[in-house]
Amino acid sequence: MAFLTICSAPKPFTNPHIALIQRNAIRSWQELGADVDVLLVGDEAGIAQAATELEVGHVAEVARNTQGTPIISSMFNLARQRGSPVIACVNTDILLLPDFLVTARLTAEHLTEFLVVGQRWDLDIREALDFSDGWQVRLQVDLQNRGRLHPRGGSDYFIFPRHGYSDMPALVIGRAGWDNWMIYEARRRGWGVVDASPSTIIVHQDHDYSHLAGGQPHYRHPETAENVRLAGGEHTIFTLLDCNLVLASGELRPAPFSWRKFLREMEIFPFIRLRSSRLQRLFRVIFHPMKALRSARAGLLERLKRK
Repeated sequence: MAFLTICSAPKPFTNPHIALIQRNAIRSWQELGADVDVLLVGDEAGIAQAATELEVGHVAEVARNTQGTPIISSMFNLARQRGSPVIACVNTDILLLPDFLVTARLTAEHLTEFLVVGQRWDLDIREALDFSDGWQVRLQVDLQNRGRLHPRGGSDYFIFPRHGYSDMPALVIGRAGWDNWMIYEARRRGWGVVDASPSTIIVHQDHDYSHLAGGQPHYRHPETAENVRLAGGEHTIFTLLDCNLVLASGELRPAPFSWRKFLREMEIFPFIRLRSSRLQRLFRVIFHPMKALRSARAGLLERLKRK
């Protein structure tokens, strides 16, 4: 049995560039070795063929919403059936390096309840990667020369124990909001939420959004608003700033102090500790008045729209 199951719901392989970067990503996951099991989920065009050619697991049937988008909880259930003690949900445009498996092992050795997330690097890749000896070094050199560190607004991978997230809303993959909820839920439950950015390099391969209706980014898609609603509202929009641990130099440490971090912890304390939405709104007004104003304005506009 593999230690880690990586599950992912790829986009259709119909766009040549999307197909190329997805194959690159899956190949990089296979390079992590026999302790890693790869599972592709969905019946979108080309997934079954790619799974067969790359010799990875595939399950076509997954629960979907009314728009046909895969539901994440169903994907996690399929991954649990593989039997690995640790699961990683990874976007299919992400290249992984050996430090990913090291991070998963180290965290699982020290924590029972955990979520590992991290910042990504962006890189424009237009050809199939050469996975011969030394490919990791070549990739890192390319990353140093052309890569761009992505803002800390979200995460493209989630590592957690097999029993984690067994009860979650019907959030869908490929839209914004669900990744923020993953961090929120882990903090709400008191887990160790680990920012592995200092010790784990992941590489996002640039792409357009032609696979989405109108070519709009996922955060502008109508299903994003539904994800946020199902998650419980905008107070569930947590980011890497909300991690309470950091993995650096092979050690798990408390997240470093900063005034920004302090203010954020004060803002979310009433909700994740006291479970009081009223106090949370009050603390937001006190510690983040501009954010509270924007939230009130957005709520007013939404109510006017409904009327």
